[in-house]
Amino acid sequence: MDRAQLPLNALRAFEAAARHLNFTRAAIELCVSQGAVSHQVAQLEKRLGTPLFRRLPRGLALTDEGQALVPVVADAFDRMGATLDRFAGGHMREVLTVGVVGTFAAGWLLDRIGGFTAAHPHVDLRLMTNNNRVDLAGEGLDLAIRFGDGAWHGTHVDPVMAAPLTPLCRPAMAERIGGDPAGLARETLLRSYRADEWPRWFDAAGGSCPALRGPVFDSSILMADAALAGHGVALAPPLMFEKLLLAGQLVQPFETEIATGRYWLTRLMSRQDSPAMRDFRTWLLGEAGA
Repeated sequence: MDRAQLPLNALRAFEAAARHLNFTRAAIELCVSQGAVSHQVAQLEKRLGTPLFRRLPRGLALTDEGQALVPVVADAFDRMGATLDRFAGGHMREVLTVGVVGTFAAGWLLDRIGGFTAAHPHVDLRLMTNNNRVDLAGEGLDLAIRFGDGAWHGTHVDPVMAAPLTPLCRPAMAERIGGDPAGLARETLLRSYRADEWPRWFDAAGGSCPALRGPVFDSSILMADAALAGHGVALAPPLMFEKLLLAGQLVQPFETEIATGRYWLTRLMSRQDSPAMRDFRTWLLGEAGA
């Protein structure tokens, strides 16, 4: 069938009549006469060479052919409506879905994201937080901000910022530790699922790592919350917890920091850049550089 000759009015009349199973109610919805709806449906049936409804004394019933056509037509109109809804101010709104490791989202991104949305009103931004385990294709993500060494197979990466780790704890606990790495052995050391982080920090600080028996967390946010509650010492990136540090709720008792990775903006190499993806990348890297 020639697309230029698609009977859109007839298809709309059919879809409304199929939902209501009544020509009169379909006509009220479409703001036309009952006769116009009946005529449009009859013309569509004539064109297709098959009846789509059985006319009953009180309403309509779909034929098998009508039942098969309903979901196709309804889906087509829904998709057209959704596309038209994406136009605003002369620009087509583009959906951009970004996965973000929770620590980065809460500790840095959320305070700044308003700048992006204000500068790019045509982008419908959707943020999906995670604990750094990301499946770009499986989760339908356009981009993902993640922490690590940047070596993800089939993935294009842009470095965003470094986030070295150092012990963070409550002020009273820092006083007990006394600025000596050996003092940490008397406290509970809160850990991430990366088992080598505390040993690496002690090695950098010139101390001996004690036996690690503290709780294991899959999120630096949860680890920092545990430290804030006085449950131990977190090994976390101070850059992501500046508010707590500035408020004096957490303190950094040692200057020694270790780099175990950095934050990266990633996308699948098979995923073609869209204008919204380019806009977000430019904005994010600019903010991180500033």
